[in-house]
Amino acid sequence: MMGVNDDSVEKNVRVFVLFLIIAATFAVYLFKIFSFQIVEGSVYRTQSRTNQIAVNTIPAQRGEIFDRNATLPMVVNSDSFAVSVIPGEIPKGNYDTVASKLASLLGSKKTEIDRKIPSRLRRSFSSIEVKVNVPYETIAKIAENSTDLPGVYWRSKPIRNYVETGSISHVIGYVGDITKEEIKVMYNQGYKENSIIGKTGIEKQYDSLLQGKPGQERRTVDVRGRIISDTPVIEPPEMGKNLVLTIDSRIQKLAEEALGNRVGAAVVLRPADGEVLAMVSYPYYDQDIFNNDDAASKYAELANDPNRPLLNRAVNAIYPPASTFKTIMTTAILTEKSFPAEKKVECPGRITYGDRVFTCHIKYPGHGWLDLKNALAQSCDVYYWVVGRDNLGVDRIASYAKEFGFGDSLNIDLPAQSEGFVPTASWKERRYHERWLGGDTMNMSIGQGYTLVTPMHVANMMAMVCNEGKIYKPHLLKEVRNPADNSVVQTVQPEILHESNIEQSVWKEVQRDLRYVITDGTAVYPMHNKKIQIAGKTGTAEVNESHDHWHSWMVAYAPYDAPVEDQVVVVVLVEAVNDWEWWAPYATNIIIQGIFQNQTYSESIEELGFKYLERLHQRQE
Repeated sequence: MMGVNDDSVEKNVRVFVLFLIIAATFAVYLFKIFSFQIVEGSVYRTQSRTNQIAVNTIPAQRGEIFDRNATLPMVVNSDSFAVSVIPGEIPKGNYDTVASKLASLLGSKKTEIDRKIPSRLRRSFSSIEVKVNVPYETIAKIAENSTDLPGVYWRSKPIRNYVETGSISHVIGYVGDITKEEIKVMYNQGYKENSIIGKTGIEKQYDSLLQGKPGQERRTVDVRGRIISDTPVIEPPEMGKNLVLTIDSRIQKLAEEALGNRVGAAVVLRPADGEVLAMVSYPYYDQDIFNNDDAASKYAELANDPNRPLLNRAVNAIYPPASTFKTIMTTAILTEKSFPAEKKVECPGRITYGDRVFTCHIKYPGHGWLDLKNALAQSCDVYYWVVGRDNLGVDRIASYAKEFGFGDSLNIDLPAQSEGFVPTASWKERRYHERWLGGDTMNMSIGQGYTLVTPMHVANMMAMVCNEGKIYKPHLLKEVRNPADNSVVQTVQPEILHESNIEQSVWKEVQRDLRYVITDGTAVYPMHNKKIQIAGKTGTAEVNESHDHWHSWMVAYAPYDAPVEDQVVVVVLVEAVNDWEWWAPYATNIIIQGIFQNQTYSESIEELGFKYLERLHQRQE
């Protein structure tokens, strides 16, 4: 019995000892918690408030942009700074003193700072940018006087230096500060309030590639911003990707000079893969003006210019295709076999339909009897009026226009583009509550009326002829490269935009007929070229009923006798606002000559025998 009691006592003692250990441990923890929170709490709270991590963003350099040769960049970055003010950090009553001091250091007037920081914002704690494109020397002077400039800050803000300017501005575009409206949409994509983003062109289309990844510098500072840690933790920025475009700078310059100072556009396209070798729109603008403080006023000035220099006429402006549309009509007639190609129609110079007289504007008193080949060569309106109205009809014409890509998006890699328009009978009834008439079909048959296209649509139309039924998506990006080692990250592959089932024999006949336009038709003189065989179609689009304003079109491809891989399509449009001179075919011939003979504009006009036109060309400039 005694042995049993001894065991119970021993167990109770062990349990009691264990209890004391647990209780003591728990008491120690309670004491520590009490000490941290109550006794020493104010000390730790003060330390947590005063010791902070200051994070400075290190902006990433935007990627550079090159032409197709990838040798010298068309767009680079230049070091620069921006100066900002947080008005609420300026002691009360000291604003005028600080603003005057800052203006003096910046080499500007105090009124310029006052304009950006009006009285209603002078207690705001939002950062307000007062000067951009500030050189390092000025920043050094501001830093030396920082004690007298409370609320004044600066940051690195590299600016875009557009090495290539002129007509390439519509292709490359420009950059600017992100707006409040843009940040609402783009915040989840990693953009911040001080981000610089592409506004137009390639800069906007491929902004995510060009942006790069900002870096960070982290330091421990006290409540006054004084650095506590000696060594910063740095996460270096990553430069944006470099872009290689399909644009050939030499051909771009050639096309720019050939168009001259005429309101209009020029496009050079490789039909075999959709690469855009040149895209010119006049008037253009200088992207570098958006690097200055008065960028907003410069933009407003451009936006209010009646000639609309911000408009890329190659892909955003729409025009009647005029007689270039007869290329589509010829294809439709040959395919449908509703009217024999060898059958002739008499052109007396005008025809009456309903209560209206339609005059063949190319020639009066008329072309006489013409078959399809000669009707295209002479651009006879009467032939296409009759055959379009009586043998094709609006629905089939509209269907073939769509087959060539008219009325649809080009899907070119630019942020804005027009789809153009192809009318139908049902559309007119919905839009105007009127029946489609035979006169509407006649107008449509010669590329007038409601049909509207961009110059790039017309280039695609001719590319389909070259490719015998295929249109490739036109594109401006050729390659994406790593800036660190120049290795190719991505290569853009040709992509078919549309493919037709039209027979190859039809395409061969259309090609021969387009060559005949150059050798024996309306373009025989301005498109005469001893070295290069050219095929194409002229066009003159009437823009008012007084018959004195015309858009001048020319679309051509060359060499006619070469494989499609070696051909280019050239389109030139000169708007009716210019003095009438039928310049489009001359400019097209000059561009083709320069491309294949590796000549400048001056050398091309010399060899083509167009030297006498130089005075006319200079008058436009």
